[in-house]
Amino acid sequence: MDTNRRDFLKKAALVTGAGILATAASPALASVVSPSKAPAIKKGGSKKMKLTYKPFETKFIHAFGVSGSTRSFTPLVLVQIEYDGIIGYGEAVMPPYLGESQASVLEFLKKVNLEQFSNPFELDDILTYVDGIAAYNAAAKASIDIALHDLVGKMLGAKWCDIWGYTASKAPSTSYTIGIDTPEVVRQKTREAAPYSIIKVKLGGPEDKKLVETIREIEPTKPLCVDANQGWKDKSYALDMIYWCKEHGFIFVEQPIGKYNLDDMAWITERSPLPTVADESCQRLSDVAKLQGAFSAINIKLMKCTGLREAHKMVDLARALGMKIMLGCMSGETSVAISAAAQLSPAIDWADLDGNLLINNDPFEGMKIVNGKITLADYPGVGAVPRKK
Repeated sequence: MDTNRRDFLKKAALVTGAGILATAASPALASVVSPSKAPAIKKGGSKKMKLTYKPFETKFIHAFGVSGSTRSFTPLVLVQIEYDGIIGYGEAVMPPYLGESQASVLEFLKKVNLEQFSNPFELDDILTYVDGIAAYNAAAKASIDIALHDLVGKMLGAKWCDIWGYTASKAPSTSYTIGIDTPEVVRQKTREAAPYSIIKVKLGGPEDKKLVETIREIEPTKPLCVDANQGWKDKSYALDMIYWCKEHGFIFVEQPIGKYNLDDMAWITERSPLPTVADESCQRLSDVAKLQGAFSAINIKLMKCTGLREAHKMVDLARALGMKIMLGCMSGETSVAISAAAQLSPAIDWADLDGNLLINNDPFEGMKIVNGKITLADYPGVGAVPRKK
């Protein structure tokens, strides 16, 4: 065994000790780890993890409208964790409803001390520590989680889809989101969605039916899915709208009513002709079991659940409970968070990973959409790299 390979398997063994992989020296692991893909160690690299971060804003190609609000940009905080000359990238994305801001994320990150840990392969201990710093701040925690997964994957020379044992070719198609807007803009967005096999429609306003009919002028048969963002306030009205959506080619409905109204949601799900998906109702792992019976499926988003570690656990639990799984994103995410989430995509039923497709200033490149289907980039870690200027 050559020296590079031996060092590489030592690193894999450290990951096993952190509970990330099943068997470090197994043939299965040896088939995915790749010293040739691991970045070269830079001279002078620190043996302590160094955390840096900066504010950023992504700009939408079109103003993005959902039930109750419209915006033209999304605030982010971009994060880097450097160890031994290798950099892992992450981000926190803060749409208004999450209750986080650039200021709150920056304040949280100031409290994070990674130098107390000997190496990035203590991943589980590190993320348990980060989660315990404050009760909320899910997006801030996700930024550390994503950067740490990126760093560890790069040190192993493997992307996380392979480390977890998934088959990348099983990744589903992703939907393309059309927000609430004027008929002219909706027609333009529908034409732009031509490469995608599913369209996600933001509803929950007074012109819902008109918006759908406008899309159907351009795309009369393409499958649609609806995200009402809690916009249908009455359970009977919500059920009526779901039946109407069924007649107009929708395949599932996401968060039709308020996130805490689980009794009415269970009433809707029992009678619904379409699968119902929990979005705002499903934040973290502890929510999943409570939603069984109230919804048919859950929507996992890294910014809600603190990142890949918990998202992976949510996938396993939802499957054990017989629930379907959607993998989503926040509008305005860059290719770092999108590519990170995409590492889980072969294990889920539906994907809505289009946040980076809706912006015009993505500083990274990674996961691509080919013929409407999620296609992972062949980069180690979370599968994204800085875009060349």
